[in-house]
Amino acid sequence: QVQLVESGGGLVQAGGSLRLSCVVSGSFFSIDTMAWYRQAPGKQRELVASITYSSSTNYADSVKGRFTISRDNAGNTMYLQMNNLKPDDTAVYFCNARVRALPAIIYDNYWGQGTQVTVSS
Repeated sequence: QVQLVESGGGLVQAGGSLRLSCVVSGSFFSIDTMAWYRQAPGKQRELVASITYSSSTNYADSVKGRFTISRDNAGNTMYLQMNNLKPDDTAVYFCNARVRALPAIIYDNYWGQGTQVTVSS
């Protein structure tokens, strides 16, 4: 069983910062690409940023220059540093990871339960 648990969400004023964390736990062999997605009320879930095992990163245009994704492979943890937050960043943020769970031989997609980020104007 593989679990992804996010933390770090909350309420912040526009221009403020938050740091999200996602920890992968359970029985698994390895973690491939990890990513943060978000979903605002009435909108589709969208990719915010992704990071490969070797730490190559990709960002949505709307967060470039403000958000930084990183990971600690030894600790099975991914982070999202969010600076200069805007009201439009308000959403539930989800952790996603491609994990090779034991005893599988392929990678499957796993999701966390989400953490709420609210940015007030």
